[in-house]
Amino acid sequence: MSATDAERIAIADSYLQALLSRDGASVPFHPKAVRKEAGMRTGFSGAHLTRSLTSGPQYKLVKGIREKNWSVDGDNVLVDFLLDARGVPKPLHVYETFLIPADDPRIRRIDVRFRRPR
Repeated sequence: MSATDAERIAIADSYLQALLSRDGASVPFHPKAVRKEAGMRTGFSGAHLTRSLTSGPQYKLVKGIREKNWSVDGDNVLVDFLLDARGVPKPLHVYETFLIPADDPRIRRIDVRFRRPR
């Protein structure tokens, strides 16, 4: 049975929630999942991403996530949102694309881009 768009959005949202809760084990990653930020590889496997979310110092800067706008395009779940970070005076505008196939609803890839709001 295939996952619905709403179910795949919930899977991607579990990643965003883990940025705040620091509970990487709650995110269903494919074992070969990767993460790229601004074109650079920052996540090398599902296990690495789980560990990073749970104990990575870079995620301790995340203070809040708001104004999430979701869409689905084939196997891709897209979201743009505002991220509040410690030490950054203005929120960052974040664009994330999650590859989550409907027939295997685990995160296989995350592509992240940031923009500073004006």
